[in-house]
Amino acid sequence: MSLDQLNEQQQDKLMNIRKRVIQTVGKNMDLYGLSSSSGHLYGLLFFADKPMTLDDMGREMEMSKTSMSTGVRNLLDMKMVNKVWSKGSRKDQYEVEYDWHQTFTDYFAIKWRKAAESNLLSFKKAIEEIERMLRAYQDDEPLKEVLVQDMEKMKAAVAYYKWLNRLIDTMESEKIFELVPKEEDLE
Repeated sequence: MSLDQLNEQQQDKLMNIRKRVIQTVGKNMDLYGLSSSSGHLYGLLFFADKPMTLDDMGREMEMSKTSMSTGVRNLLDMKMVNKVWSKGSRKDQYEVEYDWHQTFTDYFAIKWRKAAESNLLSFKKAIEEIERMLRAYQDDEPLKEVLVQDMEKMKAAVAYYKWLNRLIDTMESEKIFELVPKEEDLE
């Protein structure tokens, strides 16, 4: 059933419900590093009953084509929106990715892996430098004490980042859903 088949009062009530959801989604898009306008685009596509072009979205959102394009590109990069092909249309069309679990795991796995690898590399390099200093200054007890304390802190950080990489592995392999089942799997 399309929105056109509803009477005006039903359409107004439904649109108010949708607007509240879109506003909330827009406000919370910062979780994914996106602007609220990108969230509003996502909400528009979420409720669309067919894929939309940038022109379609621009008319609905009253935004410039440049802003629309930037927002859609950001959503594509986050794998929250998919580009779809439509026979007879030369314009790109977009639809929402409805698998929110996959969107979550894709986004956080990418972001966390990048941060974890960068930090892990930095801590490992620092530990090697401290080990060299310990060998060079083995008779300097005050320095040795500080270096050992720092190295223990850094080793704890390395252990954390190794754990984080294992968590990311469970997300990428989807084993996370065995540990924390999707809601529809709980029945």
